[in-house]
Amino acid sequence: MAFTTHHLIQWKQQKRPIVVLTAWDWAIAKIIDQAGVDVVLVGDSLAMVALGYANTLPLTLEETLHHTKAVVRGVKQALVVADLPFLSYQESISQAIHSAGLLLKEGGAAAVKLEGGHPAMIETVAKLTAIGIPVMGHLGLTPQSIHQLGYRQQGKTIEAQAQILQQAIALQEAGAFSLVLEHIPSELALQISQKLTIPTIGIGAGKHCDGQVLVTADLLGLTEKMPPFAKAYTNLQQLITQAVEDYSQEVRLGKFPE
Repeated sequence: MAFTTHHLIQWKQQKRPIVVLTAWDWAIAKIIDQAGVDVVLVGDSLAMVALGYANTLPLTLEETLHHTKAVVRGVKQALVVADLPFLSYQESISQAIHSAGLLLKEGGAAAVKLEGGHPAMIETVAKLTAIGIPVMGHLGLTPQSIHQLGYRQQGKTIEAQAQILQQAIALQEAGAFSLVLEHIPSELALQISQKLTIPTIGIGAGKHCDGQVLVTADLLGLTEKMPPFAKAYTNLQQLITQAVEDYSQEVRLGKFPE
C-alpha cells in the first residue's frame, strides 16, 4: 500500500521518525523506494545535481514535471512530493493552482512543496489545500531566496525565531500536512516540533524534528561541495570514476571485450 499524507501525521503521533530523500530520475527513485524510504521528494535541488545549474532558480515547471513523471514511475510505496520551482507559484493563487495541479494531474505526484510563510503564501497554501492539493511547507533557509538570504543559518535572533514559529503555526492552520525546517537552530526546531500536530522534516535543523531529509546526491557522495549539515554515506563519485578508468584502460589495451 502506498503511503499517504495521513501516514506522516500518524507517524508523528507514534513518534516514528520519518525518512525522506530526494530523487530526480526513475533509477534513483526505484532504488531508494525499494530501500524503504517514507517520502521521495522531487526537490528543486535537481537543478544542481541533475541539470548542472548553479542554484535552484533557473529550474522551470516543465523540467520539474518531466523529472516528476520519471520519479513516479519508479516509486511503488513512498509518498512522492514535488517541489514547486521558483516563480511557478509566487505570482498569484491561480498560478499556484495551475502549477501544483499540473504536478499532481500530469506528473503523478501526491503532494507539492513550496517555500515561505509570509501572509500571501499562507493564503496560497490555504487555497491549495481547500481544493484538495496536499501541501508541504518549507521554512528557515529557503534556497529559492538565495539572493536575499544566502546560505546562512536562519532563526538566530529571538525576533527571527518568533517569526519562524508564527509562520509554522500559520502554515499548519492553512492546511499544510508537514513542514520542512532547513538550517535553523536545533532548539527552535524542537520548539516548533512540539508546538505543531503536523510532522516537521529537518535538514540542518538538529535531531528533534519528526523526520529528516537529505539530498540523495549528497548522501551518495556525488556532489563536489556539500552543505555543512549534510552527510555522505558512500563515495559514489570515486567508485564511478574508478570503474570508468578501468573500462577505458581495458578497451585501450584490447582486454575488453574478451
